[in-house]
Amino acid sequence: MAELSEEALLSVLPTIRVPKAGDRVHKDECAFSFDTPESEGGLYICMNTFLGFGKQYVERHFNKTGQRVYLHLRRTRRPKEEDTTAGTGDPPRKKPTRLAIGVEGGFDLNEEKYEYDEDVKIVILPDYLEIARDGLGGLPDIVRDRVTSAVEALLSADSASRKQEVQAWDGEVRQVSKHAFNLKQLDSPARIPPWAGGGFGGQAGPEPPPLTLLLPPMLDVYSYDEDDMVLDPNLAEHLSHFGIDMLKMQKTDKTMTELEIDMNQRIGEWELIQESGVPLKPLFGPGYTGIRNLGNSCYLNSVVQVLFSIPDFQRKYVDKLEKIFQNAPTDPTQDFSTQVAKLGHGLLSGEYSKPAAESGDGEQVPEQKEVQDGIAPRMFKALIGKGHPEFSTNRQQDAQEFFLHLINMVERNCRSSENPNEVFRFLVEEKIKCLATEKVKYTQRVDYIMQLPVPMDAALNKEELLEYEEKKRQAEEEKLPLPELVRAQVPFSSCLEAYGAPEQVDDFWSTALQAKSVAVKTTRFASFPDYLVIQIKKFTFGLDWVPKKLDVSIEMPEELDISQLRGTGLQPGEEELPDIAPPLVTPDEPKAAPMLDESVIIQLVEMGFPMDACRKAVYYTGNSGAEAAMNWVMSHMDDPDFANPLILPGSSGPGSTSAAADPPPEDCVTTIVSMGFSRDQALKALRATVWVPPDEGGTCGKKRNNSLERAVDWIFSHIDDLDAEAAMDTSEGRSAADSISESIPVGPKVRDGPGKPMLCNKRSHHNEEPVDRNEE
Repeated sequence: MAELSEEALLSVLPTIRVPKAGDRVHKDECAFSFDTPESEGGLYICMNTFLGFGKQYVERHFNKTGQRVYLHLRRTRRPKEEDTTAGTGDPPRKKPTRLAIGVEGGFDLNEEKYEYDEDVKIVILPDYLEIARDGLGGLPDIVRDRVTSAVEALLSADSASRKQEVQAWDGEVRQVSKHAFNLKQLDSPARIPPWAGGGFGGQAGPEPPPLTLLLPPMLDVYSYDEDDMVLDPNLAEHLSHFGIDMLKMQKTDKTMTELEIDMNQRIGEWELIQESGVPLKPLFGPGYTGIRNLGNSCYLNSVVQVLFSIPDFQRKYVDKLEKIFQNAPTDPTQDFSTQVAKLGHGLLSGEYSKPAAESGDGEQVPEQKEVQDGIAPRMFKALIGKGHPEFSTNRQQDAQEFFLHLINMVERNCRSSENPNEVFRFLVEEKIKCLATEKVKYTQRVDYIMQLPVPMDAALNKEELLEYEEKKRQAEEEKLPLPELVRAQVPFSSCLEAYGAPEQVDDFWSTALQAKSVAVKTTRFASFPDYLVIQIKKFTFGLDWVPKKLDVSIEMPEELDISQLRGTGLQPGEEELPDIAPPLVTPDEPKAAPMLDESVIIQLVEMGFPMDACRKAVYYTGNSGAEAAMNWVMSHMDDPDFANPLILPGSSGPGSTSAAADPPPEDCVTTIVSMGFSRDQALKALRATVWVPPDEGGTCGKKRNNSLERAVDWIFSHIDDLDAEAAMDTSEGRSAADSISESIPVGPKVRDGPGKPMLCNKRSHHNEEPVDRNEE
């Protein structure tokens, strides 16, 4: 690299910006790869856009944007040296600690065994002219001041990933101190050094922990009187009493929130997930890259590792990596395809799964770990969870829900291109048979997951379970230690049998009788996917209607054959139910409104659910009992209209589905149908999400795009409700044949296999698991 001249620096001086509070500074991860400042080539940070790039991608950004000046960061790790000396007036050597459950001594910041030597340079492309950070002193004042301020601001700024982690963290909620607005501060000539702290009232407590001074809003305040961390809206005024100008302070340490995040990510340590105490052999190379736990992110790690073991996803994103990167927008950190391709390449390439380096004599370098560091998909997690009430947080999540959210995002970004989701998509055939008339109705719907019930009565160790329950009851009564847990062992074949078993539907409206009857519903596969995603329904309700998780053991077979669940369609001799729309009010009910089971409504209300939500639960489950209504409530609790009043079809009022309303635009309907949903589902979703009708100019309303996304989300969150409506025969005057044909997607094809789908991975969840690694 050539030395940077004053003229070259002057030529790019107008493009150098000083990052402000709202700027995202990507200084710890490349936008196209998982290169970091610790990587061999370091990280190049654009001093105009504040995007970070590895060595192999910085020229791509320069060619695309014309930005020439970059801050080059290179960190080298070395063993940490203990500082045993401290002069008078130096900050305390001992770091503050905080109580943490299961960690003796709280947050032990001395766990960090390494320090980093940081090499900072300014580099100008395309000739890679460079000048070291400490070489800026020889430049003219105007150039030196501008460049120095930008460099220092970049180095001191919180990275974009750190800001996102802090925003997503939902730890303890701090309260405003009771002293914040009426604090009486004593007159004192003493002036406290910036690193020191004291109690409220201006008097220092006995060896108080240091007060870390940070820029707003990242401030830590501890109240001795309240014995807790608190909020102080008037902290600037209170600190000025001691001669401290808070706005002139620079961040010198991590906040307690940041410490909690760091602790959450590394708690547990690798030895806690050794299988039965047996050391595992680490693997390296292509296809053997692990994913770091970003704090309760094992649900994300397991899903993406499974997805990128499937050839269709590899072809879509990894094989087309260069094309995706070439078409990436100016800010690739906000592009879905770019971040998915980056993640897939990081997992499969082997670039981030290499054994420890060796020294010249053939021995491993001491500071290198015996296991790989893996990759940390922070950009991907931030992007995929953006705007989502759950996946934007650091809370534990359900892998099945994240899987559906992720394939929904893939659908949105593959509307006119190859769609890898086709490997999961299959058609479900549901047959409803009216027992009074022996007539049938067939419907089909698209699904991505096979949800298997757990028949507890099929457990192989019933005697052991009864004995365990008795011992547990006695131990609880005598306040003794509980016996060793005994799990129910349920065969997987029993779960399959329960899935295909006939299900009785009470209060079924028979169009043949024009009255309520009892029907039987059976579920089969109309097509088999290449890869079958199975969810074990391990949640049930106890006698008190409180959701409980079944603690069962189910052995998954290495090979799966579900060909016996193939649907047959309408058989010779079967007679279809007439396709007549049922009345809004059945003859045995009052004309004013449908009769709802008030006892079930009261039961749900007493459990704390809103009255309107309980009424809708009873209505949409067709008065089929408390259990069905409770299932509906649990499935729709997150709906934005969960507590809204029940609006019957054809009635007026907010959110009504009156026939007089303008229909959704055909292009919106077509878009949703092309994603694999039926036309009927598309219409219901667009109406339910309050589509804005066209204006006088004939164009869609202002909320059209937002409503389209909300409509797709609505379909995924109401899929059980839509199935129930099909079972209750609430179709709007269409024939059964039309119903089936319209349920078949006209966009991406639904593949059909032999009934032996691939078993690509088996995933389990350990609460202690800090890292999802690839081990043998």
